[in-house]
Amino acid sequence: MTSASRHTNRSAAHRTLRREVPSTAAVLADERDFTAMRRYRTFPFDDHGSYLQQMETLLRTLAAQGVLTTLSLFDPAAFEKYCAEQDLDPDRPDSRTRYTAEAARTGARVTYEGEPLRQLLPLLVEEADRQVAWNHAAALLARAGSCDDCGADLAHAAFARATQALQQLLTSLGGGTHHLVCSVAAGEPSLLAVLRATDGATDGAGDRLRLAESETLVFCTVLATGLALRLPGGIVSRTTADPTGPAGSAHHGATAGPRRDTVRGWSLRDSWLRPLTAAEVFTAYCTDADSGEPIPPEPGVDYAAGLPLDPPPDAHDH
Repeated sequence: MTSASRHTNRSAAHRTLRREVPSTAAVLADERDFTAMRRYRTFPFDDHGSYLQQMETLLRTLAAQGVLTTLSLFDPAAFEKYCAEQDLDPDRPDSRTRYTAEAARTGARVTYEGEPLRQLLPLLVEEADRQVAWNHAAALLARAGSCDDCGADLAHAAFARATQALQQLLTSLGGGTHHLVCSVAAGEPSLLAVLRATDGATDGAGDRLRLAESETLVFCTVLATGLALRLPGGIVSRTTADPTGPAGSAHHGATAGPRRDTVRGWSLRDSWLRPLTAAEVFTAYCTDADSGEPIPPEPGVDYAAGLPLDPPPDAHDH
């Protein structure tokens, strides 16, 4: 075998092996975090836009080589803390590399599949927020303790009630696309969970809604925290009806008009969800959270009363 042939074979083997070794990257998603890293002498970038362009070029290059790449967030504050705990110099490239590996292992992450970075970053930030909410809610639930009367696990009972409440709520909302937000006042910042439910396939059991498992878990955990600890909070739903379905404007041959959304609300009271009136929903939705001043209603939105939900028989609602 000639030297050239051996070199070609080694190169082919190297490319094959490279495709089987995953890669990790951590991105500074916003300008503030990018500015925080510029204080380090060895940080080689001075413009956030250019940095994101170069990051996307790197990700595309790895994808073109068949390399699976996991993308996480680079948090300057967490990086500084990590370096202090590991006795690392934060102004060294290898320290950033080690932190990137740690962030990909323990933090929020998504798999890069060739999308533009501007589309992927909001999903990554959303996943990070979801992870923070779940960690906070789970920690609070763990302190709920047991029922004084029977010794039952209050966190488990609250999670079961939250799951039943969500099932009832989605059933009552019916078809369409639903965007639900659950908020619970559990310190600063408040617990917040978002759940999207979209129309799925129809089978013998009727229309089914598609739910993301991770979103559903966090949503029920946040709701369970409010139920178990009797904290102030509530749920707001925004439903977009299918314009060609029974609830849509095209029913019975009518001409489809502008899309309209329906907003409903429920508050947490007595370890259950109590429906808000249409007036209460309007007031809550059309009031500035910071100033308390009224704001104009959003065009194309109807404000309706929350639908009643039947509380399950449960001795652990106190």
